[in-house]
Amino acid sequence: MEQKKRVIALGFFDGVHNGHGALMRRTAQVAQELGAVPSAFTFDPHPQTVILGRPMPLLTSPEDRADLMPKYYGIQDVIVEPFTVPRMKQPWQDFVASTLVKDLHAVHLVAGHDYHFGYKGEGNPQRLQQICQELGIGCDIIPKVEMEGITVSSTYIRTLVAQGEMERANEFLGHPYTLSDRVAHGKKLGSTLGFPTVNLRLKENVLSPAKGVYATKVILENGETHLAVTDGNQLTIEGYILDFTGDLYGQKIQMEFYKYLREERKFPSFEALTAEVMHNADQTREYFAQHP
Repeated sequence: MEQKKRVIALGFFDGVHNGHGALMRRTAQVAQELGAVPSAFTFDPHPQTVILGRPMPLLTSPEDRADLMPKYYGIQDVIVEPFTVPRMKQPWQDFVASTLVKDLHAVHLVAGHDYHFGYKGEGNPQRLQQICQELGIGCDIIPKVEMEGITVSSTYIRTLVAQGEMERANEFLGHPYTLSDRVAHGKKLGSTLGFPTVNLRLKENVLSPAKGVYATKVILENGETHLAVTDGNQLTIEGYILDFTGDLYGQKIQMEFYKYLREERKFPSFEALTAEVMHNADQTREYFAQHP
């Protein structure tokens, strides 16, 4: 059976931000020209986790990266490979010639200006271009993308998310900061306030947004979108869905973060908490009325 040829974007793509978008838009463009499948190759876990022996806090899980790339950039096939010690020790030439070209049928590769790969990161953009020329396939190296004089990077966006600066984080991401999971049972506080509650567990090594309350949107499995007031801490994300009735337990949902509303705090009474959550609901509706 004939194997489909691929144009492959290379990178870890944490957050799937505007800088990554430049790679993937070029990937989709070349794939259309060549009649190939626009693809992306990424690892799990982050290579630094294996190399340094400690977890790397991430903006997005592998599942969320695989959801965001097709949604925003037209990538049809997201290849997520385990990053193992043998992979870490693989010579950079073998990674290109064996893994990408022989196994995955790459006819064109797209990488960023700072892309390093192979044993000890000895592969770099210049070497990638050289070996692609030798192998007779195309190669594009995408220059850095800047906004307001700042290089768009996962590192910078992680800092913004950790500080709760969601509006600025979303500008650099090019889309809303998104977490997803199957809905678990939570404290059900929202139910007592008249809002259905969705409780998400943060996936392993995924960065916790700054503690506090956010204006968010919840996207259901059927594609419906609902506004929500969401309380985030270091372990779980609990959202109160506005203007919705029903039980979402067990459904996979996506939660998009838009604006930090207030810090997390204790209230002297249930009545005070209720009043504050109702106020946050009004703030959320007003925010999205102004930012449709």
